[in-house]
This record gives sequence, C-alpha cells and structure tokens, in this order.
Amino acid sequence: MKIVVAYKWTSDPEEATVGADGIVDWSRARPGISTYDPVAIELGRRLATETGAELIGVTVGAKGVGTPLACKAALARGLARVVVVEDDSLKGAGQAELAAVIAAVVRHIGDVDLVITGDSSVDVAAKMVPTVLAGELGWPAVAEVTEVTGQPGTLRVGRAISGGAQTLEVSGPVVLAASADATAPHVPGMKDLLAAGKKPVEHVDLAALDVPASSAVMTITGRARPARKERKHQFLDTSDPAAAAAELVKALREVGAL
Repeated sequence: MKIVVAYKWTSDPEEATVGADGIVDWSRARPGISTYDPVAIELGRRLATETGAELIGVTVGAKGVGTPLACKAALARGLARVVVVEDDSLKGAGQAELAAVIAAVVRHIGDVDLVITGDSSVDVAAKMVPTVLAGELGWPAVAEVTEVTGQPGTLRVGRAISGGAQTLEVSGPVVLAASADATAPHVPGMKDLLAAGKKPVEHVDLAALDVPASSAVMTITGRARPARKERKHQFLDTSDPAAAAAELVKALREVGAL
C-alpha cells in the first residue's frame, strides 16, 4: 500500500505586511509547511503505521520548495520519502494547474492507494485542490476527514458534517482532505530531524511529467483598494448612558452595521 500526502511549502500570511499603498509585502514572511498540512501528514502516518504502508510526501511549486530545509521539515514528521517538483513556471500557479501536476506525480509514483491533503493552503485557502486533484485522477474525494482506518480497498473514513459526524466505507483509491482540527500533529524531535536527513528525496522535472494542458486559466488583470468612505463625525452625548446606547444602535442600523 502506498499513501501519498500532498503538502505545500509556502510563506505564512501572518508574517506578511501590508504597505500604505495596500500592496502585501511577503519579503519577511518565512516559508514553512502550510498550517493545515501537518494534520494530513499525521493521519497518513498513523494509517501507515497501522497497515505497514509506505508514506510518501509530494510537493510542487516554484524554486525553493525542494531545499534541504524544506524536505527535512516534511520528512521529520514521519514521511518515508518525498517527491518534489520545483519549477519557476509554477510560481503563482492556480489550483487547477497545481492539482494537475500533483496528479501527474501520483501517476509517476504508481500503485498509489490513497492521497491525503490538508483542508486548504494557508496562503490561498481556496479548498479546491483536493477535489480538482480527485477529478484529474478519476477518483472520488471526501472532505472534512477526521479519521481514517482499515486496509487497502476497505478504508473506514470518519468525517465531520453539519450537526454531527459520518462514517464511510471506501473501496478503491480515494483523495481525502483532512479537517483542520482532525488531530494534533506530531511535533518532530531531535531524533526525527536527524533521521530526516537520511531519508530519500526524489526531484522530478516538470517537463518529464505527463501533465495535460488545462483549459482553465486564471490571470490577475489588476488590483484595486476599496473606495475610502468619508467619516460622518457623528458624536453622541454620553451624559445619559441609556439614551446614548439607544442612539448608537439607531445610528448603526441606519448605516447597515446591525
């Protein structure tokens, strides 16, 4: 059994800054594994331990996603090996393009029974890649996954749904998108970090993969800041707190804030 975990090496938006002109500056944002992907790796690690499967990490993106630091950070979380596709043509790639490349890597690895992804990426948060990836592979997709157990062909998948939980039995290969709070990710220790440096890393050229041309193309044609609204400079007399509160509620309702 082969389990693939697709993870993203990207910058953390919490460390980015926004200038007075509204442009986001990413220069000081340190790259790392996308916030929700360690949960996916942990679900894969537990299933691999239970079944004896090989746990393989896959990441694609622009130059930098395959640095020794980036690979060790992923391998230290329990992956047996990683497969990397780094090409500057993937910088700013859309969800459809990234999913197509990941699918091509899964086919390159061969005999994969299960792909697990994070809920979404911390930088884009579109929640599209898992389902588009499943479509590229011709597999079913299950979102909001909280637990996965079983053997190849007879997986039991627990997922969160509105108002409760659901348990599914899945036969055949499938793409699972882990819920953001499915489990507590394993925190690598020094032993894990040292072992990570000895695990194999495979770099695959994008040109060597069979990636079908996508008809879905997204191009950013411009950016604009929201129009600045003039302040009304409306003051309230607070000598009577109850009357001031009523006037405040009325004013907020008039502008549609309540």
